[in-house]
Amino acid sequence: MGHAPGRATNPAPRQALSPDVDRSRAARWTALALVTAVVAVLAERAGVPSAALFVALAVATVFALCGWGPGKVPRTASMGAQAVLGVEIGTLLDRDTMSSLGSDWIWVVVVSLGTLVLSIAAGALLGLHRDLDATTGALALVAGGASGMVAIARDLGGDERVVAVVQYVRVLLVTASLPFVATVVFSADTGQSGSLDTASAPLWADALFIAGCLLVGIPLARLIRLPAPALLGPLLISGAADLLGWTGDAGVPFLLLQLVYVVIGWQAGLQFTLDSLKSIGRIIPWAVLLIIAIAVGCALLGLILVGTTGITPYEAYLATTPGGIYAVLALAAASSVNVTFVVAAQVLRVFMMLLVVPLFTRARGRG
Repeated sequence: MGHAPGRATNPAPRQALSPDVDRSRAARWTALALVTAVVAVLAERAGVPSAALFVALAVATVFALCGWGPGKVPRTASMGAQAVLGVEIGTLLDRDTMSSLGSDWIWVVVVSLGTLVLSIAAGALLGLHRDLDATTGALALVAGGASGMVAIARDLGGDERVVAVVQYVRVLLVTASLPFVATVVFSADTGQSGSLDTASAPLWADALFIAGCLLVGIPLARLIRLPAPALLGPLLISGAADLLGWTGDAGVPFLLLQLVYVVIGWQAGLQFTLDSLKSIGRIIPWAVLLIIAIAVGCALLGLILVGTTGITPYEAYLATTPGGIYAVLALAAASSVNVTFVVAAQVLRVFMMLLVVPLFTRARGRG
């Protein structure tokens, strides 16, 4: 169709925001940041799992519903958060830890694939709900990498608000059930003074490592047409460097990682409306039932590891628990178990989820 006579074909230039509007927006961002920081610190001290990410989600949701939101998270900030998160996930693939699996690695992969199938099947069932689409259902119930799934949900065509809420419910349910199952079902002694390796490099080494992963990973991911290149590119480079032993102790500093989680939480929370909140409320009961089904299914998959690798049922439970990876690793470190096996199995599960699910989602979207 042609243009109407006399109408300019070029869009009018966007007018610059007035100083008052700029100050108002800056004040809202400042208020959001201050409230998020205070509540996150309190939540962390109270033992809330993944406090920075989900406090940011909750606070941003309240701001959005009350009309105090400063607007959407800028695209550059969103992509930057994805990229740094990818580096962090990649560093979990420690060479010494992965080598501890020995010949048992194939069974860990089999069980991880089983968990993936369970997640996709549960997501497909959730996607049948009238308030959801199939892509959002699949991303919401992926049993691993909650922060990664929330970060890339929009890029993959899903509703990041639903993904964020359901993923948090999964993490909360699994994390809350861990101590109960460990002590009541397995009678495990979780009072030992175990710890995980927390060695770190100087900040300048961390900065160089992160920059290198971003500068190489993102263009490479775009070149080979990976979905969510900002996350998966740095993840692959970081993981490969760690497996090859090139990283030393370099990684993502704690405070920077917390900032990344905050940005991801804001990204989803600032999009909420009353209608979207009501629709998510209708979804939650079904999501909870499916999360429980996934957890039971993963426990049954753990029996495969018991029969093939010689680990104990408690170790198999920790290795196959579908979520709360840091709580699982802390519990393993405080128990008399094969910690390196549990760490390797959990990391491999998360890594596979974050690599395979985006590829699967894109392939299905093209089908």
